[in-house]
Amino acid sequence: MDLDSLVAIDVHTHAEVSARGHSSLDDDLHAASTAYFKVRGERKPTLQETADYYRERKMAAVIFTVDAESATGTAPVPNEEVAEAAAANADVLIPFASIDPFRGKAGIRQARRLVEEYGVRGFKFHPSIQGFFPDDRSVAYGLYEVIEETGTIALFHTGQTGIGAGVPGGGGIRLKYSNPLHVDDVAADFPHLRIILAHPSFPWQDEALAVATHKPGVYIDLSGWSPKYFPPQLVHYANTLLKDKVLFGSDFPVLTPDRWLADFARLPVKDEVRPKILKENAARLLGLTKP
Repeated sequence: MDLDSLVAIDVHTHAEVSARGHSSLDDDLHAASTAYFKVRGERKPTLQETADYYRERKMAAVIFTVDAESATGTAPVPNEEVAEAAAANADVLIPFASIDPFRGKAGIRQARRLVEEYGVRGFKFHPSIQGFFPDDRSVAYGLYEVIEETGTIALFHTGQTGIGAGVPGGGGIRLKYSNPLHVDDVAADFPHLRIILAHPSFPWQDEALAVATHKPGVYIDLSGWSPKYFPPQLVHYANTLLKDKVLFGSDFPVLTPDRWLADFARLPVKDEVRPKILKENAARLLGLTKP
């Protein structure tokens, strides 16, 4: 990957459809989230189409599926397929994986194999959809041990989710699991684990800022929201105390980097901080910078 040629690194994109056309969300949740995010046009790009999209924009992208099969009954896009697509497009795609924390020892073995055999660089957790508290020692701590040991990254959805929004009962998805304070326990119990708190964490934005300020290994990505809706305290911290720990993320394909970047350009972000958020912080966290 030619870092100098990239204008940005998007640390939060989704692989929503497999090579066989299988979606990681059922039809109801998919339709509801499309309406919630007001998605226009194609919502299910293939992995190759995603690579081409980012290459055209001279951007790199972290890409992953979400494995919540225990809770939803829907199988994810295979992690191996995501990693293979990233290897075939290594100039623009960076593979993360997702493992349902309720897979137990089999999931732990899978995580290690994905790192050792497929070069996966991180793991995505969505506590609300997967239905677990991140600090429940009986559920995901074995996965965290592997992630910390292998020097990969744990990325946690935090705050409200557009998945299930508008569906009766929210599709059974509970928001309580995604309070970032539950991730604070994880950061304390695994002090060398690198963590990304995904999204402006509404209604727990202050909690996320507190955790990222207090724990050296915790970062925040800005995906899932148009920057014009960012709360003022998030912009303030991004400009000051957390200027080296805030990351550009879009949530593609539900929110495009084109729209995100256009709105970000209008934010009162310091000139010296913009390149940190758009590329430099992610490059350092992902190990893309030269020693």
